[in-house]
Amino acid sequence: MCGRYALSLRPSQVRQMLAEQDMPVDEAPEDEGPGAPRQSYNFAPGYHGVVYRANTSDRGAGPQRDPSAANTEDSSTATADAGDSVTYKLQSMKWGLVPFWTKRNPDYGTIMRSINCRDDSLSTPGGMWATMKARKRCVVIAQGFYEWLKTGPRDKLPHYVKRKDGQLMCFAGLWDCVQFEDSGDKTYTYAIITTDSNKQLKFLHNRMPVILDPGSDALRTWLDPKRHEWSRDLQSLLKPFDGELDIYPVSKDVGKVGNNSPSFIIPLDSKENKSNIANFFANASKASAHRTRAGKSAPQGKDEADEKEVSDESSSPVKSSLVKRDITDADDSAAPPRKRANKGPLNSV
Repeated sequence: MCGRYALSLRPSQVRQMLAEQDMPVDEAPEDEGPGAPRQSYNFAPGYHGVVYRANTSDRGAGPQRDPSAANTEDSSTATADAGDSVTYKLQSMKWGLVPFWTKRNPDYGTIMRSINCRDDSLSTPGGMWATMKARKRCVVIAQGFYEWLKTGPRDKLPHYVKRKDGQLMCFAGLWDCVQFEDSGDKTYTYAIITTDSNKQLKFLHNRMPVILDPGSDALRTWLDPKRHEWSRDLQSLLKPFDGELDIYPVSKDVGKVGNNSPSFIIPLDSKENKSNIANFFANASKASAHRTRAGKSAPQGKDEADEKEVSDESSSPVKSSLVKRDITDADDSAAPPRKRANKGPLNSV
């Protein structure tokens, strides 16, 4: 599954990067202010992300077929429905799809069950996704995503996965629009479609998001609002990524919802990652050598500079990062954290 990803870019940055990949954007949310999507290196369910889709009405592409949808969805006719040229937009939506027929705002546990949609669940007629797969397809924008590797009976190590070519990740997704009975506002939500992992990722997890190449024919086909009937062609797009990925372990701090740091997407053993154990011991060795030299030149006692250096080292994030912490995964974020003296398990995402 995909339960956590990274998107630290502003909508304006995403818009520019998509334009460079021949993915025009006619409309986009503001970078800041009410309704702006979240920018996070630790993007979790319930956050508002950046979604790229055809500029259709709220009912999606094609003719309206469900009379009950008229109460909650925009009855205006979009450009794409009229047969004119198709335009596309970026939109801020909440991660965790809520179908348009929902009457009341669901709780967090319910939303967690619809953050992902399995590709094989779309291969049969009917079901929860029937309307969305035909008329409400989208692309979810990310820089990369996280998966957890089991390293022991009660321990897991997070890994960050990104494209080797540095391009944005375009996850195939589904969206919907709902208006709850006690609210006058519309809520837009989305789910990420997952498929079997490719050969590179199988060691880490058996599922991965469906990744479409930016500006590709496959992506255009997926988003085409003129295709408002589910078909084998659309189903065939939902397959493991055949490009090259970079996959590497990262800080366990990413496991706790609410934590956010650029270090989460830096390899754990990288020199850039100041919290890794190798750098800690290297710094400690340098500090020890410096104190030895200072001791020889000042046998009567330490000078003030040496005392300040030792103090700074002991209170630095390098040392504090070694303190063992409770890690909770998105699936358990609603539960109160458990206190334990020894290192406990990192729940899978």
